[in-house]
Amino acid sequence: MLSRSRCVSRAFSRSLSAFQKVRCWLRVVLFLAGVSLCQGPGYPDSRKIDDVITVKTPAFAESVTEGDVRWEKAVGDTVAEDEVVCEIETDKTSVQVPSPANGVIEALLVPDGGKVEGGTPLFTLRKTGGKEVLLPQSRAYSIGSSSPPAASIPTQMPPVPSPSQPLASKPVMSAVKPTAAPPVAEPGAGKGLRSEHREKMNRMRQRIAQRLKEAQNTCAMLTTFNEIDMRCFLKKHNLKLGFMSAFVKASAFALQEQPVVNAVIDDAAKEVVYRDYIDISVAVATPRGLVVPVIRNVEAMNYADIERAISELGEKARKNELAIEDMDGGTFTISNGGVFGSLFGTPIINPPQSAILGMHGIFDRPVAVGGKVEVRPMMYVALTYDHRLIDGREAVTFLRKIKAAVEDPRVLLLDL
Repeated sequence: MLSRSRCVSRAFSRSLSAFQKVRCWLRVVLFLAGVSLCQGPGYPDSRKIDDVITVKTPAFAESVTEGDVRWEKAVGDTVAEDEVVCEIETDKTSVQVPSPANGVIEALLVPDGGKVEGGTPLFTLRKTGGKEVLLPQSRAYSIGSSSPPAASIPTQMPPVPSPSQPLASKPVMSAVKPTAAPPVAEPGAGKGLRSEHREKMNRMRQRIAQRLKEAQNTCAMLTTFNEIDMRCFLKKHNLKLGFMSAFVKASAFALQEQPVVNAVIDDAAKEVVYRDYIDISVAVATPRGLVVPVIRNVEAMNYADIERAISELGEKARKNELAIEDMDGGTFTISNGGVFGSLFGTPIINPPQSAILGMHGIFDRPVAVGGKVEVRPMMYVALTYDHRLIDGREAVTFLRKIKAAVEDPRVLLLDL
């Protein structure tokens, strides 16, 4: 009896040892296959529902109510954090909407070109990265499957050549079709060819057109001119100081002397609003249209501060990174057409402002100096103003003060 019990015990031990070996071998096989024993067979690629987020339109400034959406990405595209997904074009600028995280775009909630307001849902994003573990496609199969899914099979097989047309009878180069010779043009067919195409005006261009027409319909615009001898300025600074910063500083000086040019008419209240601060808008041309970022409190700035502000705003304008807040407000505008070679021109007021200064190119011209004719680098400047508020005497005096400040920097105690 004891001998029989020992035999049964040894047999059980051998069975248990064999089972443990099989289990250990199974663990190794499953580990190499990339499947955990604790993983359910039906959910090897499961993801959490809370990984899907909805991205909304950022809040607009008070002066902007809506914008048009232009998509940079499509459904199914993989995006990185801070990568631009769409661009919203408003009346004043374009606002880029980045992805808040790494992920895949699941749905676009607004059509391309659709109008949105602040807080409107734009798209849904399924986040990827550290929060979820995705198995490679070749290993994402259940334990019950004996092998990974087979590769996709083409729906159409290549045609088999018939015995009457063996492969050898058809040269390889025959698969390449020869380029057809271009048709011979009839004599005179290319002469006088006339064509045209249409492009939809973007929202910024529509707004520019609307505002300029409003200015013409509302303001009693009048333009006065003067010319500035730039010899002393060029000789002293050797082009190291930007023209725009000098004219911004000179304009702030003239606006303090002629505060009515910095004022505005409140048509509803029938009042004139005089500002004790000077915010100068600087016109910048971009491929999308004209933008006018604002330099605020210029009266309290020195030349270095003005030059730095112009450089920063110009860089943001070139990169299309101007925020709506950068262009809100402004009490006076300066437009420099001289950078494009302009000789003469009459700028249009930027409403609701009352005046705008137009700078033009510097060209050598003969001028009378002390009873003699000399060739000097001269610049024409133009001041367009609302004649309902500003009289000719004030406009002419304003330009004379700018002329004096630029021709003789000691007027402003220029100190870099």
